[in-house]
Amino acid sequence: MKTVTTTSNHVTHSVEETVALGERLANGWPPGTVVALSGDLGAGKTALTKGIARGLGVTDTITSPTFTLVNEHAARDGQRLYHVDLYRLDRPQQAVEIGIEEELAPDGWTIIEWAEKLGDVLPADAVRIRIEIAGENERKIGVTESRH
Repeated sequence: MKTVTTTSNHVTHSVEETVALGERLANGWPPGTVVALSGDLGAGKTALTKGIARGLGVTDTITSPTFTLVNEHAARDGQRLYHVDLYRLDRPQQAVEIGIEEELAPDGWTIIEWAEKLGDVLPADAVRIRIEIAGENERKIGVTESRH
């Protein structure tokens, strides 16, 4: 089967715009989608995650699971959203040791902050989102998706 890769670039000028972008992006993602977020500390990964969660029907308050590593939320149609934060990990093998692969479940969506720390553990078909700080409130957000 042929893989089609698409890339889109976005610029947001506030936290609210970043949240709204996340909500729009989530609309086309089927259950089983893994979203890999990368960007510097304070770039807006959690803000984008809040929007994605909203787009997937999550009504819970979204906070970054820096210390718990994974937060699970009820999403639309009885599905689940797994929000993973790998900030505290030093090497990809630690993700395997804590069972991160179990969070890449087909019964919902998985969003991984600091996904670059996963190395080869990250699924090849993950949606990859890079957030760059372009100004005090401005963010450049690149989204790469591969579909079969």
